[in-house]
Order: sequence, then structure tokens, then C-alpha cells
Amino acid sequence: MVLSIAALRGETGLPETRPTDDGASAEDLSRRYAHLRRTTEALVASLSDADATLQSMEDASPAKWHLAHTTWFWETFLLRDHAPGYRLFNDAWPFLFNSYYEAEGARISRFSRGLLSRPTLDEICEWRAYVDAAMEPLLDDPAHTDLIELGIAHEQQHQELLLTDIKHALFQNPLGPAIWETGMTPGIQAADDIWHSHPGGIAMIGHDGCGFAFDNEGPQHRVLLEPFALASGLVTNGAWAEFIADGGYTNPALWLSDGWAWVTSEAITAPLYWDDQGREFTHSGWQIRDPNTPVTHISYYEADAFATWVGARLPTEFEWEAIAQSHGAADGNQFGGESGPIMPVGGSTLFGDCWQFTRSAYLPYPRFKTADGAVGEYNGKFMSGQFVLRGASCATARGHSRASYRNFFYPHQRWQFTGLRLAKDI
Repeated sequence: MVLSIAALRGETGLPETRPTDDGASAEDLSRRYAHLRRTTEALVASLSDADATLQSMEDASPAKWHLAHTTWFWETFLLRDHAPGYRLFNDAWPFLFNSYYEAEGARISRFSRGLLSRPTLDEICEWRAYVDAAMEPLLDDPAHTDLIELGIAHEQQHQELLLTDIKHALFQNPLGPAIWETGMTPGIQAADDIWHSHPGGIAMIGHDGCGFAFDNEGPQHRVLLEPFALASGLVTNGAWAEFIADGGYTNPALWLSDGWAWVTSEAITAPLYWDDQGREFTHSGWQIRDPNTPVTHISYYEADAFATWVGARLPTEFEWEAIAQSHGAADGNQFGGESGPIMPVGGSTLFGDCWQFTRSAYLPYPRFKTADGAVGEYNGKFMSGQFVLRGASCATARGHSRASYRNFFYPHQRWQFTGLRLAKDI
């Protein structure tokens, strides 16, 4: 089933997904809805109203806005149209918390979200409780199952965004405040010399049409691959420190032209959240960097430069998928609803820890047709100037990954948990 209804993507260009248990009972759906809403609120339990109002850059949104926007979704797409007699909690708030849905009318500009000192965090939580009570009858009605499943996926997507956005916001504070006062999980050292080899040939790429998928995952098509190998482990902090020590950020020969211009203009000398004292900023504040932990918060430019330095390359998205088709998508370190720490740990699974850059431009597959309505507007129109990432991160809801799933970012962006897995020709 390819999705063809509205409200499909999060705020970053990341396509949202949902679990494939389409036959879930009403009781199970009600339980999952309740757990979803509790989990979102638990993520902000330690934040002050001021914390939750911060917007550190245009790519990010305040934690308070994520709480409100996901509630706006339920109110707009479920309750307003399907709950007889439902009254909006506040008639003025849709203007504040609509994201980019043109059909829903005017809205505040994206970078003005951090100016919303009102409504307060407490008022937004009251709105959430009001909506949750009104949703109860709809959770038992099979006619609304597909839209509720989509709403669950939508809010899970915003949980990932909330985690990465608040991390970036608190990083701006010289005090290095922690969201969770918890210790870090030691990294798992992966063997450097283990590679997944592929003989090349014709590979079937894209979603096969069984179960849920987004339109950008298909149509399924054939791709000719040359023989290659994909590293079993992700590049680690330790390897990245060697890259820095060897002048990786000062050698223009390693960098793409646009990447070198970015490095020099932005004075980039290390991954985002690293300092020069051997530490990195995390949801648990400043922590000593573990050399065995996968490196994260790097740009496409940095990933490509490192691959050049080490004598390898980034995989294509088709190579990555060809290997991933035989690996469990639910494996690895992914967000399961727990509160902290949210950090990569490493190992040899293809999914989890960090989104992995590929060298593939985000483009439509052969015979791709832009869907009518919101899917066409919010997926197809982004197929320009971005690169595809595969896998999932430690902040991605478990169950949101599969071999055909395509994530995409601009080459300079790195506030998400982005890393890399090397490839080589054989």
C-alpha cells in the first residue's frame, strides 16, 4: 500500500513512516495511542517553559511547538472532521501550529516559532489532555484506523525531531545543561576488517508493494551493480579523531569544492557537538567521547572527505539497500520510548545508531509519478539538491525503518544523528 492521504512528513524533509501491523485491534490501537502521547510528554518532563520555547535555528522547532503541532494534527485531521460536535480548544491556535499545509490556510513563518512565549507549556499540555479525551471514541472505530495509524507515525516522527532539536537548542548554552542526568552506554567496538561483499549484477530496488510505504520508495525497479563491499561497522569517533589529527579539515584535496567552501566559510574543524577537550555534547550534557562510539552529527561534505582520506567511498543508496535486504530492519539501537541516554553504541547492524549518508542524490525512481494532493507536494517537490541517507538513528522510533526507506538532507545539515558507513569497489 502506498500512502495517498495528507499529513505525511515531518519538518525536516524526513518522510514519516508507520508500523505495518495494519490488522491491529481497536484495543491495541487505543493502547498504542495512549503510550505514544505519554512518551512525547515524558521527553519534555525535565524541561522548563523557557527550555521548551527555544528555537536555535530555522531547521529546528521548539519542543513546545512539537507538542502543539502533533496535537493540532489530531484535532485537524481526526476530531474536526470526524467527531460530531467537537469544538476547537482555541480557535486562534491553528494559525500558530499548522506547519506547511497550504489547504489549512495561513500560518506563522517557520523561524517565528521560537517567539511564541504564549501559549505556555502548561496550556499546551491542557490542550493535549482535551484532545486525548475527545479521541477516545474514534480509537474504537475501524473506519478511522488508517488515519490514526498515520497520526501515530506522525507523532513518532516528531519525537525524533524533538530529541534532536532540543539537543541543538541546549548546546547553545555555555553551561551545557543535561536533559537526563544519566551515564553513557559504552561503545561496542566493531571489527575493522569485516565487510559485506556483493558480486554485482541486477538488483531489485524499491518497495515491493506489500505493506506500507511512501511513494518515494517506489516503483520497484532494476539497478545494475558492479561488485562492491559495504563495511559491517560504522565509522567511529576514534577513526574520526585520526582524520582530524592528520589534517583532514585543512587539506583541500580531500574535499568537494562546495564542501571546502563550507568548511572555510563556517570555520568547521570537527563534527557538531565536539569540543577541543575530548568531549561531546549529548542529551546528558558534556561527556568524554568514547572512541568506539559511531561518529555522528556530520555533514555529507565531511562524510565524503573522510571516505576520500581513508581510501574508500560512500555507498550508493542502491548498494546499501541490496545489502540491507537480508538484514533485520528492527535490529540495532533505535528509540523505544525510554528516557535517555539517546546515543549511538555501535556494533555491526545496518540499522540504528545513526542515519548513514550515501553518495546518491535524492531523485525520483524510474516511472515515478507525483501523487495527487499532499503526498505529491510534500515528497516529490523535495527531489532536488539533497542526498539520500539510509538506516535509522538512535532517535528514530523502533519500527520506522526498512530496507527501502529513504531519508534525505541537504549536504551541509548535521544536527540530526548523521554518520557514515564506508564502501569500496572489489
